[in-house]
Amino acid sequence: MLPLEAALAKALEFGLDLVEVSPMAKPPVCKIMDYGKFKYETKKKASEAKKKQTVVKLKEVKFRPKTEEHDYAFKTKAIREFLAEGNKARVTVMFRGREITHREIGQAILRRIEAELKDIAVVEQTARLEGRLLFMILAANPRFLQQQRSLQQQQQAPGQARPAQPAAPRPGVAQARPPSAGPHPATTAGNGAPRAAAPSAGPAATTQQAAGAPKA
Repeated sequence: MLPLEAALAKALEFGLDLVEVSPMAKPPVCKIMDYGKFKYETKKKASEAKKKQTVVKLKEVKFRPKTEEHDYAFKTKAIREFLAEGNKARVTVMFRGREITHREIGQAILRRIEAELKDIAVVEQTARLEGRLLFMILAANPRFLQQQRSLQQQQQAPGQARPAQPAAPRPGVAQARPPSAGPHPATTAGNGAPRAAAPSAGPAATTQQAAGAPKA
């Protein structure tokens, strides 16, 4: 255990900070560290932990006893997509006027929705009547969510890299040849006339030039 003055001098020697990490301990515990770096790492860890947290939302989808089949299919599809994201859905049947006397119609709608979504949803709260609202709460099936996560991990996993293979020569296509050590062949100019090859250095080239030169 070091006295406060010695600990401060030690921190100053290393160019660091003396930070009290356990103020309730007897005696208090301090640590020599880079306080700015410590704050940055703490903030970064908190941000990463927040990203990994799963926020479950509750969305309400309302039906009527006289909901048409097209609207019913559209709303049921929306519930399925919302549950696939790991959220919860409150399915509500609203009664108006004398419709409340026919509660069995609303119960039949909820039972139908439960049966059609049984592959992805579980009933977290059974049908319950509050005033003129008959509702139930559906949650995502844990087994279904586990399968979805497994598929996502397989899709995100990088595939194994394959070694590059040379392309097979195509018939009728001339292949490039390596340059030879001899003199460059004559090329053709743009107008079709042959173009003289560049003279090469050495005695052989000088002799050929002398032999081809016109006599005086």
